[in-house]
Amino acid sequence: MTNIRTGFFIMIFTSVLFLLFITSINISAEEIPLSPKINAKAWILMDSSSGEILSEFNADKRLNPASLTKMMTSYVIGQKIKSGSIKYEDIVEIGKDAWSPSNHILQGSSLMFLKPGDKVSVYDLNKGIVIQSGNDACIALADYIEGSQETFVDLMNYYVKKLGLKNTHFMTVHGLDAKGQYSTARDMALIAQALIHDVPKEYALNKEKEFTFNKIRQINRNKLLWSHIIKVDGVKTGHTLGAGNNLVASAVDKNTRLISVILGAPNDNIRFRDSERLLIWGLNFFETITPVKSNMALVQQKVWFGNKNKVDVGINKDIAITVAKNEKKDIKMNLNFNSRILEAPITKNQIIGTIDFKINDKLIKHYPLMALDDIKKGNFFSRLIDFIIMKITSWFNIWF
Repeated sequence: MTNIRTGFFIMIFTSVLFLLFITSINISAEEIPLSPKINAKAWILMDSSSGEILSEFNADKRLNPASLTKMMTSYVIGQKIKSGSIKYEDIVEIGKDAWSPSNHILQGSSLMFLKPGDKVSVYDLNKGIVIQSGNDACIALADYIEGSQETFVDLMNYYVKKLGLKNTHFMTVHGLDAKGQYSTARDMALIAQALIHDVPKEYALNKEKEFTFNKIRQINRNKLLWSHIIKVDGVKTGHTLGAGNNLVASAVDKNTRLISVILGAPNDNIRFRDSERLLIWGLNFFETITPVKSNMALVQQKVWFGNKNKVDVGINKDIAITVAKNEKKDIKMNLNFNSRILEAPITKNQIIGTIDFKINDKLIKHYPLMALDDIKKGNFFSRLIDFIIMKITSWFNIWF
């Protein structure tokens, strides 16, 4: 215990020194230092809102995810609860396959310590997965939701495809070493992003620091939840002999949320130390801005031959952009229309141009520009007037 505490205090001390060092420097956007050196097989740092990658190494290398697998297990559970297929108050009767003495795979692994015949709520089992990393809880909920672990794993891999993950395949519901099971730092960041955005109530469990079940109190293994330097509220640790030490972490500072993934760190202390250093670096030198909100009218555009003569123009989703700090004032927005003549009928969300964001004349983001309303054809009389006006304006090369 003394060695664990000593290692943890060393990790905090070095992180504080690193933070003091980088915050004492007044650095322009062009002089942002390289991200800290990470001791792991692979890593990535991603802006959760924009998806921008700030740092990466071997991000697409297939590695053993270990208990990071439980993020997808949690995602599936969150989707089931969100859809109403299951409820937190549902009671699950525990079977023998979720009992470690009768399942050799579970022996020596992280457990909720379930027993056959126990009647446990979905809510408690879910907390056992997220907070305690209980492999037995994963099995119990998989059996309850889909009837078997195999069918639940199929559902996990269905969401792998739906989320567009290119290098992930699951063979278990819990992440214990299994042939053919793999993921990458990039895909794990995307799963964390999906957890945060798609099932926020499920994700909220990740910030809880402890859970007591059957009078057994267990502490969340994510030590960064106790960080005094950055605000971390998730996500998941993982460790097996085949994987080494893995960690997915997410930290928030004002409007910026970053996700870090470290795979294959040599020991427990290094994965936490390096994850914290990576997140500190990202939060100190970058920020997320939202220059355009969903369905916000940026401009009104003239419409010919319609029942209305103007249409609101914008975009149908919030736009998040990651910029170096102090670059916010330099960002420029340009609207480019596909044609200077816009004719009815027009349908809502019809693409009529592009919206470009630039910093110092460099294109950083590019999105489709859309009509925010339906515009139907006008009556014969209004269309005739528009035709006459269009003819006259074309003679004199004058356009509205």
